[in-house]
Amino acid sequence: MLKISNLSFLISLLFISLNLCAQEVEESSPKEVREFYVNSLVKIADPVLSNLAKGKLKESMPIERSPGAWDDRTHVTYLEAFGRTLSGIAPWLELGPDDTKEGKFREKYIELAQLAIDKATDPESADFMNFNKDRQPLVDAAFFAQGLLRAPKQLWEPLSETTKKNVIKALKSSRDIEPYYSNWLLFTGMIEAALLKFDGKADMVRLTYPINKHMEWYLGDGMYGDGPDFHWDYYNSFVIQPMLLDILKVMDEAGVGRKQDFKKVQQRAQRYASIQERLISPTGTYPPIGRSLAYRFGAFQSLSQVALWKNLSKEIAPSQVRSALYTMIKRQIKAKGTFDKEGWLQVGLVGHQNNIGEGYISTGSLYLCTEAFLVLGLSPDDEFWTSPSQPWTQKKIWGGENIPIDHAH
Repeated sequence: MLKISNLSFLISLLFISLNLCAQEVEESSPKEVREFYVNSLVKIADPVLSNLAKGKLKESMPIERSPGAWDDRTHVTYLEAFGRTLSGIAPWLELGPDDTKEGKFREKYIELAQLAIDKATDPESADFMNFNKDRQPLVDAAFFAQGLLRAPKQLWEPLSETTKKNVIKALKSSRDIEPYYSNWLLFTGMIEAALLKFDGKADMVRLTYPINKHMEWYLGDGMYGDGPDFHWDYYNSFVIQPMLLDILKVMDEAGVGRKQDFKKVQQRAQRYASIQERLISPTGTYPPIGRSLAYRFGAFQSLSQVALWKNLSKEIAPSQVRSALYTMIKRQIKAKGTFDKEGWLQVGLVGHQNNIGEGYISTGSLYLCTEAFLVLGLSPDDEFWTSPSQPWTQKKIWGGENIPIDHAH
């Protein structure tokens, strides 16, 4: 007979095994996975867009801060929530409305986004936002601009002339803010890129200087410094690589492009996306390294954007990126405490972990997580959404499969 101690040990092993199995996220059909992406994005974005469209964001949105908060964040958190949400949801909205269930869903949020843009930039609105007081608004004016650039047909062209003028005025007012000598330079560049596209002219120094410095700050193997120095964090994905791509795309389309730089930036983004895909564990976890972890799966914006642009490395199938992002997003979004009782995001990486936020983190900051959903800009009939699911790199290798040898680029 087994001794009690041995039996207890075996029972403990069984529970551990069952717990590990429970952490595995089973993937549904490709169609159901897209539905999960859409429903998850809408669950996150709806409180922001619905309240702002009614001019009630400031009235309704709670403001959670971490213990080391710099101030009450009330002067910056609302533009954070809106700018970041718009940037993440824009590619999906740009597909436009159609007669499908999803297309009618998009129509609703296109209308809400257009109303929200008006409320955020109308000086007479109760939800008129701060674009130039303190330094933080420069960041989120840039995310706002990025959202407009990612969906010009749905988020710019239909706007009234009055709203367009208000948007241009709001973006220009952010020029009062001096950026830090870091990834912040790209915020000035993104705003000027939007002004170039929508106003027909830009401050070319503010537009090109960030490009010049980041080409200088490239460190190799798909990684840029955050300023002159290397930082172990996700800012290559939160800001640097996506904004370089979007700024250079606008410049190229406007005929003031840096074609060689644009080509290099796309090649580097491809390599960085390959690294990001390899960071996702078989169970959808990833290393909690560096600051701003409360942005959750927004840390994989770069991988999502490279997939959206159809620029993945040859050894990475689109469906394995879909599966990896799905597993990661589902693991985090289903964690207890991710949302409060009213559906607003709460500070944390996995659930509610208030102490994980830095001094600049508040409720509005958290909406950068929407950037993981850029792949929804690919139509439902794209191979990304229709191909059978595949294991991603870590899942393959830890499952005993052969994978291509990785090497620096």
